[in-house]
Amino acid sequence: MTDDRKHQRGTDCIAAVQRSFAASLVAALGIGVSVAWPARAVASQALAQKYACIACHQPTAKVVGPSWKDIGTRYGEGKGTAAQLAASIKAGSSGKWGAMPMAAQAQVPDADVQSLAQWLLDGAK
Repeated sequence: MTDDRKHQRGTDCIAAVQRSFAASLVAALGIGVSVAWPARAVASQALAQKYACIACHQPTAKVVGPSWKDIGTRYGEGKGTAAQLAASIKAGSSGKWGAMPMAAQAQVPDADVQSLAQWLLDGAK
């Protein structure tokens, strides 16, 4: 085998490895994205439990406050933003859902309130 042919085979081999690596990287990133979305929902449900949101709110039934589904229906689909809903959660509110006021949740970190708000807007799934 000539040196040129050996060089070509080496170059072809390197190119094949690079293509294989690139394909693997794309596949791994795709899997990472698909795993990250459900993790966000699980994290938000865990946050709702951690901060005792579930004492007043449930997925589909009104307890003391509106259900997660009702909140998503009222504020989702472009009717409100996560930032607006997060501000309402953080500051508390009165009269939005009837006579029962919602206590301010000032103790909840901003990042967690934002995650909860986005989760609610996304349908609490």
